[in-house]
Amino acid sequence: MKKLGKLGLLRKRSEFLFVREGRYQARSGVVIQARENPDHNDIRVGFTATKKIGNAVIRNRAKRRLRAACQDILPQLGQAGTDYVFIARDKTVARPYEALLDDTEKALKRLEKPRPSPEL
Repeated sequence: MKKLGKLGLLRKRSEFLFVREGRYQARSGVVIQARENPDHNDIRVGFTATKKIGNAVIRNRAKRRLRAACQDILPQLGQAGTDYVFIARDKTVARPYEALLDDTEKALKRLEKPRPSPEL
């Protein structure tokens, strides 16, 4: 498995589908899915962009921007033993980088808060 700095990469479709069953936070520049993974102690991350946001050039540019934002923020705010999937949105490419970082930071902070358990 290749590394993204100190972060592991999700490569297989099954890994992305595993994370999809967890929690998510959507912001105007990015959607982040997260799920604790008991099989790994490190932070693993994956990136995706659908054809809805544009052609291959646009999708690759969006993923590059998400990788850069991830490198800047995830080592500080990511939780060990958690897998993350960053999903590009149509505004990811045009959004100013500082705003994209802000979206990423807010989403990660929201994901680290535990959900309240439903009262019975």
